[in-house]
Amino acid sequence: MGTVGPVITLLGKPGCHLCDEAREVIAKVAGELGVRWEERDITQSAEDTARYWEQIPVTLIDGVQHDFWRVDETRLKNALLALIGQTG
Repeated sequence: MGTVGPVITLLGKPGCHLCDEAREVIAKVAGELGVRWEERDITQSAEDTARYWEQIPVTLIDGVQHDFWRVDETRLKNALLALIGQTG
């Protein structure tokens, strides 16, 4: 059985220490709430590189930009809970 609900996407690049920190927060929150998350390396896409280079790490929820530079655990959790409440 897979997870249902919002999907978190972390946009980052190799060697980014802020991306490492964001990954930890996202993995924790996603695990607690049972939501899926994925990671995308912006260096694999010219469009992503141009759009997000100066903002990484960028957090998307269902493809919509939620945060950049730092991921606030409480803010992320609250946004996800609001979405889960709307669909659940």
